[in-house]
Amino acid sequence: MTAVTRSEHDLLGDRDVPADAYWGIHTLRATENFPVTGTPISAYPHLIDALAAVKEAAALANEELGLLAPGKAAAIVAACREIRSGKLHDQFVVDVIQGGAGTSTNMNANEVVANRALELLGHAKGEYRHLHPNEDVNLGQSTNDVYPTAVKIATVFAVRGLLKAMAVLQDAFARKAVEFRDVLKMGRTQLQDAVPMTLGQEFSAYAVMLDEDRSRLAEAVELIHEINLGATAIGTGLNAPAGYAESARRHLSDITGLPLVTAANLVEATQDCGAFVQMSGVLKRIAVKLSKSCNDLRLLSSGPRAGLGEINLPPVQAGSSIMPGKVNPVIPEVVNQVAFEVIGNDVTITMAAEAGQLQLNAFEPIILHSLSESITHLRAACLTLAERCVDGITANTEALRATVENSIGLVTALNPHIGYTAATDIAKEALATGRGVAELVLEKGLLPAERLADLLRPEVVAGSGAPLV
Repeated sequence: MTAVTRSEHDLLGDRDVPADAYWGIHTLRATENFPVTGTPISAYPHLIDALAAVKEAAALANEELGLLAPGKAAAIVAACREIRSGKLHDQFVVDVIQGGAGTSTNMNANEVVANRALELLGHAKGEYRHLHPNEDVNLGQSTNDVYPTAVKIATVFAVRGLLKAMAVLQDAFARKAVEFRDVLKMGRTQLQDAVPMTLGQEFSAYAVMLDEDRSRLAEAVELIHEINLGATAIGTGLNAPAGYAESARRHLSDITGLPLVTAANLVEATQDCGAFVQMSGVLKRIAVKLSKSCNDLRLLSSGPRAGLGEINLPPVQAGSSIMPGKVNPVIPEVVNQVAFEVIGNDVTITMAAEAGQLQLNAFEPIILHSLSESITHLRAACLTLAERCVDGITANTEALRATVENSIGLVTALNPHIGYTAATDIAKEALATGRGVAELVLEKGLLPAERLADLLRPEVVAGSGAPLV
C-alpha cells in the first residue's frame, strides 16, 4: 500500500508530511504558525515566478563556481523552469503575512524546488540525502537576500500590468476630450462659478494626470532594479564565495530580462526598504488623482434632475432596492474605494519600513502583501473605469451651454471687450434679476450680436491656458 505521509526532521523534531506534497516540514510548521489572512503566496504568481528565477540563477552561479554538481544544478534549474511555466504553484502554501522576514516563503520555495528536483533525478520526495533544500537549493543564499530580490522582481512585473491599464484609461479620457472639444461649460473653483471652459479641456486634464503618473511609476521601477542578491544574512556576503553575487545577478538578469544591478553597499541594501516606500508613494499619488477624478465624475453626473447633470455615466446596474429607476455611479465609487485602500496600504508600508532594526527589516511580508494589493487593485480599477464608465460617458450639451449663458462668470470672458466698469454693472444686474449676461450685453448695445457670438465660441471663451483636447 502506498504511504500517505512521509516523515521529515528539523531542529524541533520529526513531523509527518503528506507524501504527495512537494513542500516539507518547514512549510508545514509555517502553515500552522501563520493562519493569518488565509491567502497563500500562490495567490501572487509573480512572486512564485520570481522565487523560482532566483533559485535558478543561484544554481547556475553555484555550478559555474564549481560549488554545485552539474547533475544537481541541472535538476534544480529544470524544477525552477517548470515552476516559472506555471506548474506547482499550488504547492506554495504559506500565508503571505508571516513572521521571520520571509523565511517561511524562502523555505517553501527551497522545499518545492528540492522535491521536484529529486523526482527528476529519480528519487522520492523527502530523500534529501541526494539533494537538500538548504544545502543545495539555498546554497550561497539567505532569506535576507532571496526574499527582497524576489519581491522586487515580482513588483516590476506587476507594475507592467498597471502601466498598461493606466494607458488604457488615459486613452479613454483622451478620446472623450476630443469628442467634447466643442462642448462649452462653466468651470468651477470651490464649487462656485468661475470662468468658461470646454468639457474637452476638463477631460484632457484627467488624461494628462494619468500620463504624468505613468512617468513617475516608470521612474520608481528603476529603483526596484537594484537588488542585494549575494548579501546573504546581513550584507557581508558570508557563505557566498567571491564572484557569486555578480554571477547570480548576471544569470538572474538573463532569466528575467530585467536590467538588474547589484547594490553598491550590500549592508545598506539588506536593511533598507526605501525603494518600496518610493514605489508605494507613487501608487498613492496615482490613487489620490484617480479618486479625485472619480469625485468629479460623480458630481458632474449628479441628478438626473436635482443635481448638476452635466454628463451622463452609462448605467450598469439598478441602484436601489427601494427607489425605482434610480441608477448610481457605482464604477467611480468602486474606484474611490480602491484609492482608499491604496492610501491605507501606503501607511502600512511606511510603518513596516520604519520598523526595521539594525541590519534587517523583518516586515517585508506585509510590504509585499500591501504593494501587491495596491498594484493589482489599481490595475483592475483603471480597466473597469475605462471600459465600464468613461467609454460610455455622454454630455448634456445644451444644458451645459445654458449654464454658461446664465452664469455671472461669463462676464469675466467679456471683460476685455466691454471694459471692467461695464462688466461689473452687467454682473450686478444679472445677479439681481436672474437674467443672462449675454442677454444684457445685447440689450445695452455693448456688443453686436455677431461679435458676441464670435466671442462665445469655445475656442475663444475657453482661453489659451490649455489645449481644447
